[in-house]
Amino acid sequence: MSRFFPTKANRRMRQIAAEIERILKGIIAKRENALRAGQATSDDLLGLLLESNMAHTRAGGNSKAGITTDDVIGECKLFYFAGMETTSVLLTWTMIVLCMHPEWQDRAREEVLHVFGDRTPDYDGLSRLRIVTMVLYEVLRLYTPLTALQRKTYRPTELGGVRYPAGVVLMLPLLSVHHDKEVWGADAHEFRPERFSEGISKASVDAPAFFPFGWGPRICVGQSFALLEAKMGLAMILQRFSFDLSPSYTHAPFTVGLLQPEHGAQVRLKRLH
Repeated sequence: MSRFFPTKANRRMRQIAAEIERILKGIIAKRENALRAGQATSDDLLGLLLESNMAHTRAGGNSKAGITTDDVIGECKLFYFAGMETTSVLLTWTMIVLCMHPEWQDRAREEVLHVFGDRTPDYDGLSRLRIVTMVLYEVLRLYTPLTALQRKTYRPTELGGVRYPAGVVLMLPLLSVHHDKEVWGADAHEFRPERFSEGISKASVDAPAFFPFGWGPRICVGQSFALLEAKMGLAMILQRFSFDLSPSYTHAPFTVGLLQPEHGAQVRLKRLH
């Protein structure tokens, strides 16, 4: 309910949402016109969606047979914010945390240089980065980009002794679960990547307690790609730079859609070679 209150943050969020809608509608209209004129390719997500929709509409002979512009906008926003912003935020927090724990920055860099040297990281090598993977998992635990998930009951359901009718929206507080001392131990608030040294299943009392990408049949389909993307980005940074925090940095995790540093991430990079 809090998102409906006329606060300064909520007003700003609505302005941003309206601006995104306006920009996307303009892009979609321009691309549709280009596709109809045969002046555009369909080799990206937007092109594929629009071409498929136009073909479906032509086949059905009904303009209402395809998906709406709002549907296309929804898909574009989902892929952008879920596929790009989350990975960007993850890398931001990872660099901040590695500045706070330079011993782990050194260990991660040593591993990257051992596997790749000065070569461009490849898929096979990225899959062998054990220390980097542990670091990313621990950052995902402490600074989960998406702090909560929502699930809606589609039939009467009983959870924890409580019965819910169909149509109830349940909130899964990822950040709270990831910091729960009963699940993670007395050091739940501390950065300890070694807790993932034997994988996710043995990192906590209950394996499903770590679910930055969700869990079960509706787990994020982009989980593997997101982690691969994060490993690639971090590996290339570690190959080339050492980094520390600027004295101007203030540690203030803040949720605006995603968990972000409220005052930015002032990180100083120093080229290694």
